[in-house]
Amino acid sequence: MSARTSLFRAALAQRRGPALGTWVKIPATEVVELVALAGFDFVVIDLEHSPIDLESAFRLIGTALHTGVSPIVRVADPHPGLVQRVLDAGAEGVMFPHVDTVEQAQAAVAAVRFPPRGTRGVGATSRAGAWGATPLAEYLRYGREEVVLIAQVESATGVRNAREIASVDGVDALLVGAADLAVSEGRAPDDPAVTTLIAAAVQAGRAAGVPVGNAGGATAASVRAAVETGFTFTLLSNDATLLGTAARAAVDAGRTVPFPMHEESR
Repeated sequence: MSARTSLFRAALAQRRGPALGTWVKIPATEVVELVALAGFDFVVIDLEHSPIDLESAFRLIGTALHTGVSPIVRVADPHPGLVQRVLDAGAEGVMFPHVDTVEQAQAAVAAVRFPPRGTRGVGATSRAGAWGATPLAEYLRYGREEVVLIAQVESATGVRNAREIASVDGVDALLVGAADLAVSEGRAPDDPAVTTLIAAAVQAGRAAGVPVGNAGGATAASVRAAVETGFTFTLLSNDATLLGTAARAAVDAGRTVPFPMHEESR
């Protein structure tokens, strides 16, 4: 059996532009199929701000893997049991929100990594190990070398500690949460003070040698702004908003067509 490689890492390595993803908040496998068909590089299955449960996440991860889009799972906290289960379900990475300190980053690493770097248990008979068909050494190699840990920086404290967080052995990328960052400072997302904090977080990630991403809108202007800021991966809206926007556009288009009033209907 050939070595499995991370679709997320491959997307980061390509040179045609930033890696493009979207949040998945709807617990339906068809959503992931549609996202894959659209050409997205990765999805972040959101267990923090959605009703998705573990069983639904398991099915979403499997659909992503079978359709060629990288499944990342955002968990609400670094609970080792939950992290281990989503990784053994085949997730290519885990995203942790509100990482403000080195200690929190180290706790996340401990949950994701096998010993001696962490405390993740061995479950090679899961999907991550092809139900036992993958040799144990390859299962462990993938967990150590390919699985991605993304720490979200979402406060001024997180920004101040961003370089140290990104430098923790086992942290692979940062994601700047602009909305939470702005709210934590009592400012609007486009406030210059927030923009300065975002730039500092990007610079910190670069200095530590890790990619930095963001979440934005589903427009060329949003992606252009992300690239100009220095982000190397970006999330374009989310499944629910994309569906809602398309539905609204369809209705708005339909409402532009006049309905003739025939004599008999008067």
